[in-house]
This record gives sequence, structure tokens and C-alpha cells, in this order.
Amino acid sequence: MNKILAAILGVGFVGAVSTSALAQGSYPTKPITIILPVTPGGGTDTIVRIIADKLKDSVGQQIIVDNRPGAGGTIAGELVAKAAPDGYTLAAVTAAHATNPSLLDDIPYDSFKDLVPITQLTSQPYLLVVPNKSPAKTFEEFITYAKEQKNGINYASSGVGLLGHLGMELLKTSAGFKGTHIPYQGAGPALTDTIGGRVDAFFPTIVSGGPQAAQGNVRALAVTSLERSPLMPDVPTIAEKGFPGYEVSGWYGILAPAGTPDSVRDYLQQEIAKVLKMPDVIERIRSDGAEPVGSTPAEFEAYIGSEAEKWAKVVEDSGAKAQ
Repeated sequence: MNKILAAILGVGFVGAVSTSALAQGSYPTKPITIILPVTPGGGTDTIVRIIADKLKDSVGQQIIVDNRPGAGGTIAGELVAKAAPDGYTLAAVTAAHATNPSLLDDIPYDSFKDLVPITQLTSQPYLLVVPNKSPAKTFEEFITYAKEQKNGINYASSGVGLLGHLGMELLKTSAGFKGTHIPYQGAGPALTDTIGGRVDAFFPTIVSGGPQAAQGNVRALAVTSLERSPLMPDVPTIAEKGFPGYEVSGWYGILAPAGTPDSVRDYLQQEIAKVLKMPDVIERIRSDGAEPVGSTPAEFEAYIGSEAEKWAKVVEDSGAKAQ
């Protein structure tokens, strides 16, 4: 764990010693490409394209969004890690950036040395849902029910090693109950089997699980953010229900190749942060169940480090490995 954290914290020195001739006043002078690790049309793609559309007006250059899905996001990551550190090729990443080093054995670059943070775009909590026929009407009753099951509960996830999986592993350890992980290929089939009562629990995002709860198809027991979600203000957090500090948040962020000048990183962060404060952008992000962030490179670096350290322990304890 300490090696992971030390490697991440050491990244900050790369930009500090950069002697590139690029200066904030002369950047950018040509289009900027943001490479995404996902297919077009999903949440990450939609949010990045909204931000890119606003950012082009702010920086005075075209922002090209290039989708390169596959290999848990490492195809896109490698392209950016090996790109020139001049601020013209950036990576849009998800929370998998912090968990992949613990889950994957063959990442073709160093996630924490070859890519440096610019800003965190959003943070999105998960929602603990159970079938309507579950005896658990509240989060406390769910924990009691789970502990009473001699062979443990069955819980769904959208895939091995994703935060919905690791979040339940963290809850199992924190609360002291047993559980069998049943991975699905996406939230849709996992929700279908939760609705049908074929699994005992599931951690979807609020944007996918919230409508099912509102329609009465599943029962929402808690959210995984430290504070209640504006979209579901009546649903308590797990942290307030006896597990202080418990938090599982998906997130999107922007990274650059190591060696990118601090002046360029700071300029991009400031311009993106301005976009994230625009009312229409805030509204769109919140409709996706997320909150805008806009942190500084140093803040985002510290956050990635804490996330990597936290989930590395969960991965080690659970034996999870991405497939």
C-alpha cells in the first residue's frame, strides 16, 4: 500500500521540474484531443462532450473527443501516457484509473508515474437496492438480515472489480457479514435479477437505480456518498447509519502525460473549473446523478492516491481480479 501511495505522491515532482518552452500565455495554439476509455453514448462520454463543447469557446481551440474503449481503459491510457507532454493530448478517466493497478497485471504503463492529474470532473455515488420482496425495509434491517444468513447473501454487480463490486466487499468487511458475488455484464441485467429477487442486493449508480426505486421496482436503502444525494434526499447515507467514513463514489477526471508543464495543467484546470460552474453544465451533471468537482491538480492527485490505497486493500482482502 505504501509503495502505491509513494509512487502517486511522487508524480507531482515531474511537472515541477519540467523545462518545456510552453508557457500559459502561448497555449493552446492548436486543437486539443481528449481520449476516452469508453464507447460513445455512455455517461462518461456525454459529460466529457458537454464539457469539451464549452471548453472550446473558453480556450479558443477545437476540442476533439476520441473514444478508445477496451482493456479496462488501458488502451486509452497507454495512448495518452506515450503522447507528447505538451497539453494537446489528454485522458478522460473513470475511477478505474485508481483501481486498475490492483486488479490488472498487464497495464502497459505506470498509472501513477506516466499520467499526471489536471482536475476531477465529477463524483457520483451508488445506491444500495434490494428486491421489494426482501424482508429488509431499512439499511439496518438489511445488515441484520445479511448477518443472519448462514451461507451469506448473494449480491449482484455490473462487473468484476467495478466499484459496485468492491463497494459491497467493503461493506461486508465493515459490517461483518458473508456474501457471494454474482457479476453481470452491465447494470441492466443486474437490476433485472434484483427486481426479480434472484439476488439479495445490488449497488447501481443513482441514475440507473433511482428510477427503478421511484417506480417501486426495487427498494432503495442507502446511498454511498458521505452526504445525501439531492436526487434522493430521503435516502440515508451508509456513513450516517453507523459506518462513519464509508464512501463509494464513481468519478470522472482529466489527466495529462507526465512532463506536461505545470503552467499548462493549471491553465486547463482553471478553464475546466469555470465550465463546471456554468448553470446548464451543473444541471446536466446532476441529472446524471453526479456532482461537479473541478479540483486542482494537487487536490486531484491526493484524491487518486487515497482511492488507490483504499481499493487496493479491498482488492487484496477480497481476492478480486478483473476479467
